[in-house]
Amino acid sequence: MRNSSHLARLRVLLFLLTCPLLAMIEAAAGKGEGGRLGEGTPDRCMRHHFVETITHPIYKCNSKMVLLARCEGHCSHTSRSDPLVSFSSVLKQPFKNSCSCCRPNTSKLKAVRLRCTGGSRITATYRYILACRCEDCS
Repeated sequence: MRNSSHLARLRVLLFLLTCPLLAMIEAAAGKGEGGRLGEGTPDRCMRHHFVETITHPIYKCNSKMVLLARCEGHCSHTSRSDPLVSFSSVLKQPFKNSCSCCRPNTSKLKAVRLRCTGGSRITATYRYILACRCEDCS
């Protein structure tokens, strides 16, 4: 069983090297909601690719599949709430809280054009995440 699992992963890896978008579409089709690639929860904050079908909510347009990315994973395993010392009788914020979240670091604007009935075209825009990092939660 272990060898067949290793062989399957190797096949997916080779397929990813030869045809990235097609492999992403195939892998996402076999996964649960959202088309998450990889197994289990990620160990560290990193970018994960998935495929999404873009359609217009009102107009009858051809849908398109696009490769998107999300930031997902663990940052700090602890969060802290340190008490603040004040010389006032009223403490509006009695604690200083700190934790870190996996968030986009850099992204770029991308667009996809959908062809609609009557020959018109509609452009949908989205942010494609290039890198992720752990930042203070807000």
